Amino acid sequence: MDQDSGETLPPNAGKTAASWARARARLRQEVGDVEYRNWLRQMSLAGVEGETVLVNLPTRFLRDWVRDHYGDRLRVACQAEMPGMRQVTLRVQAAAAKAAVEDEVEEPPALAESVTVAPQVAVTGTAVPVTPAQEGLLRNDWLVPLDQRFTFDTFVVGKPNEFAHACARRVAESPAQAGFNPLFLYGGVGLGKTHLMHSIAWALRERSPDFSVAYMSAEKFMYRFIAALRSHNTMEFKTQLRSVQVLMVDDLQFLIGKDNTQEEFFHTFNALIDAGKQIILSADKAPTDLSGIEDRLRTRLSAGIVADLHATTYELRLSILQAKANSAGVDVPSRVQELLARKIASNVRDLEGALNRLVAHAKLFGRPITLDTVPEVLSDILRAHDKRLSIDDIQRKVAEHYNIRLTEMASARRSRAVARPRQVAMYLAKQLTSRSLPEIGRRFGNRDHTTVLHAVNKITELMGEDPAFAEDVTLLRKMLEM
Repeated sequence: MDQDSGETLPPNAGKTAASWARARARLRQEVGDVEYRNWLRQMSLAGVEGETVLVNLPTRFLRDWVRDHYGDRLRVACQAEMPGMRQVTLRVQAAAAKAAVEDEVEEPPALAESVTVAPQVAVTGTAVPVTPAQEGLLRNDWLVPLDQRFTFDTFVVGKPNEFAHACARRVAESPAQAGFNPLFLYGGVGLGKTHLMHSIAWALRERSPDFSVAYMSAEKFMYRFIAALRSHNTMEFKTQLRSVQVLMVDDLQFLIGKDNTQEEFFHTFNALIDAGKQIILSADKAPTDLSGIEDRLRTRLSAGIVADLHATTYELRLSILQAKANSAGVDVPSRVQELLARKIASNVRDLEGALNRLVAHAKLFGRPITLDTVPEVLSDILRAHDKRLSIDDIQRKVAEHYNIRLTEMASARRSRAVARPRQVAMYLAKQLTSRSLPEIGRRFGNRDHTTVLHAVNKITELMGEDPAFAEDVTLLRKMLEM
């Protein structure tokens, strides 16, 4: 062996190599073929120094893993085959993997019974410089590209997401902090989970460009694991994935029912947590509600901080639209923003998609965005959010719009602050439903049909006299119609 490598070979090097081969075979028989190939196959003998066996491994991660999980067994195996050896020193040597394969024997010889002794495995510094690739940094094709739009600066904070946002900020500032590892974000589609995960990654990279952050979907994790199994290359998969400083896995619910992938993810999870690395996960449900996930994994997922992103409120949706509209390059009237915020309440993606389509239409055809263009441009989106209209729906929407209690629709109060919204609701009920005047009157506190007719005529008159009032009623009607 090359003297420049720092290795000290004994005079009877051939005998030592044969003893090492038997020690490897002993380990292989003890732990099984699969575990041996995954973790121990890349060991190679560097030599001996006095009573110490020197063993090389290709990466720091693999060296540490063998030390922590197989240290005792390795030392016992070496002592059984190399009398006089008292300890094993593990080192990092980039060329170890090739030498290990060349050393390996095909069939293990008969083995003597193992001896259990106290661990004495040591770890030394690297024998040669180790490149980032050799350290197992994730290759680009493993990762989902980060979206430059998804940063903390562009994330609109409101009551439904302020806790999750605060937790994400904390992790970005101090990763792997006690109590915040793992960080588990959950919520429905389009509520901001992915945005926050990308924001954390951008913040970490901005603070330290060399900081190794891996972001991937659970689906990507599964496909890469299956590919590693098929190519008999799970060692590279494990080494690369466990070498990062922050691991982010999106849409964890994808692993439900996939037992083998869950098993691998569980070991990856434990290895990173034990090594003080940060893990950030997202799913559509809380860990306790993820049926089909093993109990031991579900428990670990809940061990850090679990933050939910609630369904958006009208105020938050309007704030998001205002922020997007300000950078759209086209004037988006406030009335249009209010209409979209009230009508499209399912998730932020649909909301942003509707705004983007209106803006694109305005730019392509040179037409201003108005209340009249909304149903024309967004007919399919609005139809997806459509439902059969009832008098109850009208009363609820009008009460919300004018900030009065729903019960006031059927109350006897006659003050203008209550009577005018009630009249508007009666007018809209007549315009938008097939109910007769007596039927409408009964739904408004058993009022007479003449009261409903008076309300319809009064609102019609006011709309002709007051353009602002007319625009207000028109907005309400469009929100109910679409």
